[in-house]
Amino acid sequence: MADAAHHTHAPSGTNLFHGKVAMHQRFIDHRGWGILRLLLCTGAFALSAGRLATASDVTAPIEQLDAALLQVMKAGKGTSFQQRYDILAPLITRAVDLDGILQSAVGPAWASLPPSQQTALKTAFQRYSIATYVFHFDEFTGERFDLYPPTAAGNPVVRVKIVPGKPGDDAHILGYTMRQTPAGWQAIDVTADSSISQVAAQQEEIRSLLRSIGADGLLARLKQKTTGLSGGSVR
Repeated sequence: MADAAHHTHAPSGTNLFHGKVAMHQRFIDHRGWGILRLLLCTGAFALSAGRLATASDVTAPIEQLDAALLQVMKAGKGTSFQQRYDILAPLITRAVDLDGILQSAVGPAWASLPPSQQTALKTAFQRYSIATYVFHFDEFTGERFDLYPPTAAGNPVVRVKIVPGKPGDDAHILGYTMRQTPAGWQAIDVTADSSISQVAAQQEEIRSLLRSIGADGLLARLKQKTTGLSGGSVR
């Protein structure tokens, strides 16, 4: 597979490899979605309806997000948090099934929540997730993303090798499990170095918070952490 990789971007800035690629980051401490930072190929996948989805169908949302991440990395802290947030927001919500991840974490209890509370939780979870991206992608030090053809079995998995820009830093491989949703192809899980599911860890943390502080407590915690990450510019 390594020989099949191709380069789509030649990044220019983020210190992602000095403590930022942490494999067991917790969901509601400010590191939350840190591993889910870099995303993204060619091939075809058979769909249940019988038509074929090309690799570009599957990977386009991730590649677009990848390009936006590089843009905000290069912009860095010289550009306001809110401006970088606004760049990433539509790309993240398009590329990642945040609503599905949240609802799956809450489980059967989701159906019993009032519609207004469901909406508030979706909004808070989206803002928190986007703010976490912005917080971590704040500089560029020459990283490169090497992309591999997606797998064709079950839900396609898109793999990316994160090649550091600094000598001595470790490379990592992230795997993005894609699924066709009403919004198109979206990532429903991400693994680090083929073994650690960040989404599963986050979902377990959400369940734990729901048990201990309830839906209102989860909502308040998400808002609190978003404010902390953004310095109050995103609430």
